[in-house]
Amino acid sequence: MRNQQIILASRPDGWVTPANFSLRETEIPSPGPGQVLIQNHWLSLDPYMRGRISEAKSYARGVNVGELMVGATVGQVIASNTPAFAVGDTVLAATGWQLFATMDASAVTLIRTDHVSPSAYLGVLGMPGITAWTGLIDICQPKTGETVVVDAASGAVGSVVGQLAKLNGCRVVGIAGGPEKCRYVTQELGFDVCVDHRSAHFAAELAAALPSGIDCLFENVGGAIFETLLTHMNVASRIALCGMVSEFNREPHAYRTLRSILINRIRIQGFIVSDKLETWPAIRENLYQLVVAGKLKFRESITEGLAKAPEAFVGLLKGENFGKQLIKLT
Repeated sequence: MRNQQIILASRPDGWVTPANFSLRETEIPSPGPGQVLIQNHWLSLDPYMRGRISEAKSYARGVNVGELMVGATVGQVIASNTPAFAVGDTVLAATGWQLFATMDASAVTLIRTDHVSPSAYLGVLGMPGITAWTGLIDICQPKTGETVVVDAASGAVGSVVGQLAKLNGCRVVGIAGGPEKCRYVTQELGFDVCVDHRSAHFAAELAAALPSGIDCLFENVGGAIFETLLTHMNVASRIALCGMVSEFNREPHAYRTLRSILINRIRIQGFIVSDKLETWPAIRENLYQLVVAGKLKFRESITEGLAKAPEAFVGLLKGENFGKQLIKLT
């Protein structure tokens, strides 16, 4: 057997294309002292990866041309040189886009799979779920009866945000692309309203969904949608600025409504969830209990095979996925 890896072949100019990546084969590595060898079963694809393949300054080191693409994986330990892990353990690690990887024991997390699927640790119980909790609960601090808005509402982060807000007694308005995603957000996840941003009457439909304005905005998209949402913010409202995915592949949006931040005394905070890794275990446990109790639902978009990862990543950036985007490796 040989290892397979997806590397960055070229930096994208505008929209990412599959041609920006290439597949290479290497020898399967051997674990050194204190390391494990993992055979990956699931690979996570996430919007943040777009920033990592750009030359623009970001919060983390980017991927250089010729280097392995970064990403979280779930897999099984097949060789171990540490007492911390046994062969057969199911683990979570940031091994990148590849089939096999060696990792230091300190960079690997043992996961429970008796009541949840292993893939859930890349979505609702992984970075996306922890991002949702951090932005909503820790930053927005929603109160019972308040209106919470989240865009990209059917995605891995937004879907958790809305469900947590409902559990906290809030009225929840989601924004998603297309009638099918909006039906899922309201009928399956329990949001009060979902507004289709592709509608020709988006601005009017959004206004109708917000008769009392916005108390908490969990912002994932940026651009024209964020611009419109700023005009509906209440006095002393809060914004958790998580992402601006709509601006990844085009020139930055020229905002004209930032005065709303001043006149409404909005507290806005950008955050990177990896800044506080020490909070992850407790948050993951809270999310785990909610999932096991049936109070937190999730959906996955699954693509088969590592070679299809670039194509699936392009689709993710264009909003073609439905729920958490995963690559099934075995």
